Amino acid sequence: MRQNVSGKRLGRTTNQRKALMKNLATALLQSERIQTTVVKAKELRKFVEPFITLAKSDTVANRRLAMARLGNKAVVAKIFAPEFRARFSERAGGYTRILKTGHRLGDAADLALIELVDYTLPAPKDSAVSDR
Repeated sequence: MRQNVSGKRLGRTTNQRKALMKNLATALLQSERIQTTVVKAKELRKFVEPFITLAKSDTVANRRLAMARLGNKAVVAKIFAPEFRARFSERAGGYTRILKTGHRLGDAADLALIELVDYTLPAPKDSAVSDR
């Protein structure tokens, strides 16, 4: 029995699960919005939100913790940047939002968008349409 054991196994071994969470967290923090399954999004929320809380105070120890757990210099530099930290300085928690989007065509898995709360859609690019 799995009494008082938190987290889903996601059909993976421990090392595969840790690698999956690191990769999903890196993708989420880089692009601020990704699409995945609902179960993975809920697990990712528990993994990512402590990094944003950690980044609120920019210390060497916090940077080293984030680097040890994420393993990506660019992402660590981004979350400790003053612009990123200012976005979440007044918020006590709940930095991510999960939006359910439907079912995947191949296996009918429930899909979701997970994004940072203050995410805004990028401006559309002006593309000149040439008439031929």
